[in-house]
Amino acid sequence: MKLIGPFTQILTLDKIPLKGVVKDEALEILPESGVLVEHGMIVKAGDFDSLRKEYKEAEIEEVDQKSVLLPGFVDCHTHSCFAGSRAMDFAERNAGTSYLEIAQKGGGIWSTVTATRNSKYAELKLLTEKRVNDFLKSGVTTIEIKSGYGLSVHEELKMLNVINQLNTKADIVSTCLAAHIKPKDFEGTNSDYLGFLTDNLLSEIKHLTQRVDIFTEKSAFGIEESTIYLQKAKELGYKITVHADQFTAGSAQMAVKLGALSADHLEASTDEDIKILANSETVAVALPGASIGLGEPFAPARKLLDAGACVAIASDYNPGSAPMGDLLTQASILAAYQKLSTAEVLAGLTFRAAEALDISTVGKISSGFQADFQAYACDDYREILYHQGSLKPEVVWKKGEKI
Repeated sequence: MKLIGPFTQILTLDKIPLKGVVKDEALEILPESGVLVEHGMIVKAGDFDSLRKEYKEAEIEEVDQKSVLLPGFVDCHTHSCFAGSRAMDFAERNAGTSYLEIAQKGGGIWSTVTATRNSKYAELKLLTEKRVNDFLKSGVTTIEIKSGYGLSVHEELKMLNVINQLNTKADIVSTCLAAHIKPKDFEGTNSDYLGFLTDNLLSEIKHLTQRVDIFTEKSAFGIEESTIYLQKAKELGYKITVHADQFTAGSAQMAVKLGALSADHLEASTDEDIKILANSETVAVALPGASIGLGEPFAPARKLLDAGACVAIASDYNPGSAPMGDLLTQASILAAYQKLSTAEVLAGLTFRAAEALDISTVGKISSGFQADFQAYACDDYREILYHQGSLKPEVVWKKGEKI
């Protein structure tokens, strides 16, 4: 058993609801407190001196500077496993060419597919480990990673094996996004390709992932064919999530009807879509990195929260539309534009994001939760978003062990 502290402030994020508006007054802030940890789990958080007296046998891991402790962040939507660069796409977009026009010319996702296919397993693994461990240093202790740059049975298996065999202390959640786009070397329709995936890939990857995703959009797959594919994935026992309403509306409603864990993007969601999401158990995942990378509007996070939705915030880290990969910076910018409270942002980066991954034991500093947390060198939690990502955690703990 180990007692870590004292921290100037601990934000437990306990007792905050899973859905809807959260005022900063709802934050539980423990002054001069510590965290008692055993076997990688939190036993108790509270006044440091009281815990030290009560648990005399506990090893003390002393913190000798002013610091604010938060739960580790959960990034519930990334494409961190890839090779190559899309700097050319970024330059073209800034010069006025649209995302969809670049994709139609053979750039976009397909250029990353080509680079990732050409990357050897060991190289792809090293590239992905570097990105994941950079995330971990910045306080992101649970990371979702999608496949989707392989787009063949062999290459998707390569990606999913890489994702599952990373040398990292972060918790990794893998997702099959073989339905990213129809590959150029596949002869047949979109529906033919999705049927091919159902028959030849989904039966082969149950040991590598429990999650299936699809990009439902004009440049990818339509709502009808996406629905058939996702229904079959559910029948095979997969949990589902959807790239929804990024450029055109309609797919978020599909996600809700199918009982998806999350609908991610939502930049094009209408008021009707927002209402339907809010009245469902599907998590609405805002991806501000894509809006920044593409110069597009942000997801309507404020409207979603006001309507009562569960809103998570993720980085969408990928080489094309969201190459920054700095989750805290993106969330801070989203907060400024959408007028989100600090409590709403922190909830969206922690336990609400964990809900999108169907994980119930990360994202809070509370008894029974995994001992994943991060300490910032300041004495007021409001400093963290105020610095818009330039204030990084001094120390990160994963399962109670200092990283």
